[in-house]
Amino acid sequence: MKLTKTENTKIKAGMTLIEITVVILVLLTLISVLFIGANIYKRGADRAACILNIRNIHQAVRANQNLTNLTPGTTPLALADYNATIFSTEDDERYLVRPVCPATAGSYDPNGTAGGTYPETGTVAVICGDNGVDGTHANGITDHLPDPTDTQGW
Repeated sequence: MKLTKTENTKIKAGMTLIEITVVILVLLTLISVLFIGANIYKRGADRAACILNIRNIHQAVRANQNLTNLTPGTTPLALADYNATIFSTEDDERYLVRPVCPATAGSYDPNGTAGGTYPETGTVAVICGDNGVDGTHANGITDHLPDPTDTQGW
């Protein structure tokens, strides 16, 4: 019997359409996870920055209270006096420059009635000023709420 030479069939190099589609889907999935993770990270960073701003204002209010020898909770601090006493302007140097909420670009309001009072020990001096009645900010952001209610851990 005579052996005949058969032709070798070579597989062509390249990818099929299904393989390319699977690679694209995997890449899109990874990119979407990255965007979701980055958004969550930014919200967490905004919340931390907002709480840090509240803490800094609270310390400035407490420092002013200690320097003026006033009793917590009893001495009303008018809003105009609060702003002039605590926050710096361009011309002078006071306790700190007025911070803004990183998530809402809003201001911080005194936590109390009649423009605010010097806080009792353990309570915060300010709240994020854009908070609504239902705990949401004016622009609907709720990710860095609720505001801290006490100074535990500061």
